Amino acid sequence: MTERIDLKYGCNPNQKSAWIERQGGLPVEVLNGRAGYINFLDALNGWQLVSDLRRVTGLPAATSFKHVSPAGAAIGRPLSETERRMSYISLKTELSPLASAYVRARSADRMSSFGDFIALSDICDVSTAKVISREVSDGVIAPGYDPEALQILREKRKGTYTVLRIDPDFIPEMEERRTLFGISFVQDRNDYIPSGRDFENIVTKNRNLKDDARRDLSVALVTLKYTQSNSVCYAYGGQTIGVGAGQQSRIHCTRLAGGKADLWNLRHSEKVLLLPFLPGLSRNDRDNIIEQYLSDDPETDVISSWRDYFTEKPEPFTRDEKREYLKSVKGISLASDAFFPFHDNIDRAERSGVSYIAEPGGSVRDDAVIERADMYGMVMCFTSVRLFHH
Repeated sequence: MTERIDLKYGCNPNQKSAWIERQGGLPVEVLNGRAGYINFLDALNGWQLVSDLRRVTGLPAATSFKHVSPAGAAIGRPLSETERRMSYISLKTELSPLASAYVRARSADRMSSFGDFIALSDICDVSTAKVISREVSDGVIAPGYDPEALQILREKRKGTYTVLRIDPDFIPEMEERRTLFGISFVQDRNDYIPSGRDFENIVTKNRNLKDDARRDLSVALVTLKYTQSNSVCYAYGGQTIGVGAGQQSRIHCTRLAGGKADLWNLRHSEKVLLLPFLPGLSRNDRDNIIEQYLSDDPETDVISSWRDYFTEKPEPFTRDEKREYLKSVKGISLASDAFFPFHDNIDRAERSGVSYIAEPGGSVRDDAVIERADMYGMVMCFTSVRLFHH
């Protein structure tokens, strides 16, 4: 028996006929709303990511997906006061571990997470549902929902919010198929899971790989497994802080992800946390304004028109001040889905406070890359595992 779910439309509204199906039954059901083609791509990739993170770390996990790549992913660690302030979470609000995981995942890159599809590793509780209800999002997938949590989500977007339930015990076939231009592609499913073995081949002089760094490198590697290649991921504190996805050049991945990691770190500064926003300004407007405030592009100068956003004119955050602030950032972990072909990637990573690196190795210029990592006192592991995802 083939089970089928009709979709809202395909990748675009003009692709009106679209559905998902599976012989023997589908492991997913729609509890509310009507999902589209891309929604399901995000949901099923996101579910695999959080399931892997749960398995690797033993903690609840969440991810914020956009266009078949994670904008952020995290495990359920408590938030500091500063992290709550930058995520617009009141100090009085109680957060479950799962809710903390989603707040971290969403706050990794709030601009990219706008209109995300959420994946949760555990049954969605009321605490998590309340956080989700306040954000602009397309839908959520989880192994189950507390009754009150489900009711909260069903009321989102005037009752049209997409809520999916996945069978947590479902294991897909090892053979993976897809069709492109009328031609079928067949391959083994990527069942790689990070483990301690991935960090045994330390190739740098500095071999002091701390437990927190192992955790963060594991988070980054799992994230890369479900990120459109080429991809590079920066991680810290049990979460991603910068994901560079779908770039043709490795250095462009490293720059893109590094720029996002820098913005994440700069959002911790009091200069940003104390911006005098006008009352009633939405979180999404604040995110957009903060991004412009931190930009070095003169065309995005929000200070010159400050009366539209602030109660008083804020002090600029100069380029020199931002550079000085970022100099204090250390202990960031970075993983790459393929080897670094040139040491320029290491130079860019160092500017964003990277201290730990995991990459497959295998480049003809490995020696030059290792030498540059040694120059910065970094710890670098060669995993021998490539994680391309398309």
